[in-house]
Amino acid sequence: MIRVLLVDDQPLLRSGFRALLDVEDDIEVVAEAADGEQGLALVREHLPDVALVDIQMPVMDGIEATRRIAADPALAGVHVVVLTNYGFDEYVFHALRAGAAGFLVKDIEPEDLLHAVRVAARGDALLAPSITRKLIERYVAEPLHRAADTVLDGLTNREREAVALVARGLSNDEIADHMVISPLTAKTHVNRAMVKLRARDRAQLVVLAYESGLTVPGRR
Repeated sequence: MIRVLLVDDQPLLRSGFRALLDVEDDIEVVAEAADGEQGLALVREHLPDVALVDIQMPVMDGIEATRRIAADPALAGVHVVVLTNYGFDEYVFHALRAGAAGFLVKDIEPEDLLHAVRVAARGDALLAPSITRKLIERYVAEPLHRAADTVLDGLTNREREAVALVARGLSNDEIADHMVISPLTAKTHVNRAMVKLRARDRAQLVVLAYESGLTVPGRR
C-alpha cells in the first residue's frame, strides 16, 4: 500500500486528489494539510511514502517544507513531489535543489497522477528528458564553480558515467543498454552514487551532475 500525504491550501484540490487516489487498491491518503508547517508535522507523524506538496502556501511554503523533510534522516523514506500551477519555473528548480523527487502541474490528468504517485513511491525521479533540458538551459547554464573532481571525488568512473546518463533522463534499463551491463548493475551504480553524494533521489543526481560540471548543457 502506497501511503500519500496531501499538502495544499486549496481544499477543493485536496478533495479532488483524494477522491482520485483513494479509489485505487494500492494507494491510501493518510492525511491532509493546508500549509507547509502543518504538512511537515503530519509527515513526521504518518511517515508517508509520497508527500504531494504545493509550492506556494501560507505559514511555510513547499520549498522550505521540502528542505526540512530532506534534511531529516528520520524522513529519508518520504518522497516529496511538489505541485505547481505554472509548470517548470524557478520555484520548481529550487524545490528540486531542496530535495523534491519531481513536480506535477495541478491540472494533471487523473491517470498521470496515479502513475506519478507510483513512480515516486518506488524512488524514481519525475523528471522527463524534456524537463531536464529546461532545468539545464534556464537555471544551470554554467557550473557553480565547483570542479567535478571535487564534488564527485568518491565516485568510480562507472558511477560517474551512470550519473551523467541519469542527468540525460535515462532509466536504469536504458543506462544498462548504453553501458552494456545488466539493469541490476546499472541500478547498483546509480544507488551507490546516490549514497556517496548523499542524494535523496535521481532528481538530486541530475542537479549535481550539471552543477558540478560533470555534464554540460548541449552535450549528448
